[in-house]
Amino acid sequence: MKIALTIAASDSSCGAGIQADLAVMRDIGVYGVCAVTNVTAQNSTGVQKVSKVPPKIVSAQIDAVTRDFEINACKVGMLYSPQMVALISERIVRREIPNIVLDPVMKAKNGEVLLTEPAIKRMKRWLIPKVTLVTPNADEAQALTGIAVTDSANARDAAKALVDMGARAALVKGGHVEGEPVDVLYDGSELAEFSGKRHNKRMHGTGCVLSAAIAARLAMGDDLRAAVTFAKDYVSQAIEHSIKLGKGQMEYFFRG
Repeated sequence: MKIALTIAASDSSCGAGIQADLAVMRDIGVYGVCAVTNVTAQNSTGVQKVSKVPPKIVSAQIDAVTRDFEINACKVGMLYSPQMVALISERIVRREIPNIVLDPVMKAKNGEVLLTEPAIKRMKRWLIPKVTLVTPNADEAQALTGIAVTDSANARDAAKALVDMGARAALVKGGHVEGEPVDVLYDGSELAEFSGKRHNKRMHGTGCVLSAAIAARLAMGDDLRAAVTFAKDYVSQAIEHSIKLGKGQMEYFFRG
């Protein structure tokens, strides 16, 4: 049995964060373990509160699972603070964790800040050079590279800039860009584009599901392009089967 680690925040609505990651990993066929970085109080209307888990506890969680289990891949999600970025940057190297997929979560759908400006600076310098793949949306790519992503040409430039920062590969997502959504993957030598259908749904946790699915497939032995291809299709199917819950406008992934 392959094992994937998710290092991310807890979501009380279970639509994103570690709850979504673990559900996706199990659905795909790998065993998921986790380290919780932050605890969020959120529901279908948005994020209400964020509580940081003490760095010692986060470090202990990572050490506990990596000492006992052979980790085949890792997804890194919401980190929030520069201290947490520094800790994770150090821990993934010390524990020799392979196949690291970074989803640089910066804002909630309701605008709540989930990654501070100092944390973004530290992520660029310390964490991105250590990851296999970074998966920003258009806004996150601009925050990391300074390149405004308004079309696939800009996305290609941003992906190349992220690889220049040290990431082995970058997947710049086009879901937040007007027109047909196109995701751009660059691995340092080749560019690939993934076109998709635009869904008229306000989804919760799309980035979490995509990055967790990529990590799961990397854990199973897929190469990067195959893992991304699988994950894109997986997310599309999950959106088709999403369900409306709660009083807000969000829809939730469900593959029952």
